[in-house]
Amino acid sequence: MSKQMIHSRNWLLIALAIMPLACCGCVQRRMIIRSIPEGAFVAIDGQSVGATPLSVPYTYSGTRDLKLERDGFKTINVQQRFDPKWYQTFPVSLISENFAGREIRDERVLDFTMEPKSQVLDDRLLERANDLRLNIDRGTITSPLN
Repeated sequence: MSKQMIHSRNWLLIALAIMPLACCGCVQRRMIIRSIPEGAFVAIDGQSVGATPLSVPYTYSGTRDLKLERDGFKTINVQQRFDPKWYQTFPVSLISENFAGREIRDERVLDFTMEPKSQVLDDRLLERANDLRLNIDRGTITSPLN
């Protein structure tokens, strides 16, 4: 056998030995979103994903726009930043993503407490409606109700 064939065969054996390791290593990323009370509608980056509590996979670190809504409660809008763990930074990520030999789990738990919407009293609501009627006739603008 020639030296070139032996050299090629050695590289082939090394590649075959590494392949099983490459199949085993990976990082599974999940965000777990919980709210008090449960059952809040969740949208991530403008896409609806379900109601709390829920678990959603994500592919990469970065900032996500989260929106939680539930009837009778104030809407929560959050820009949540997910910083990479130490094993997900270059060059360590090359090994943890491909050759770790086992699955690595990166779970981020996000807990939210929703505040009830303030109830407007009937008298205040009627007073506000009458003010709006008068202002329409005068052509003036009223400030929004807080």
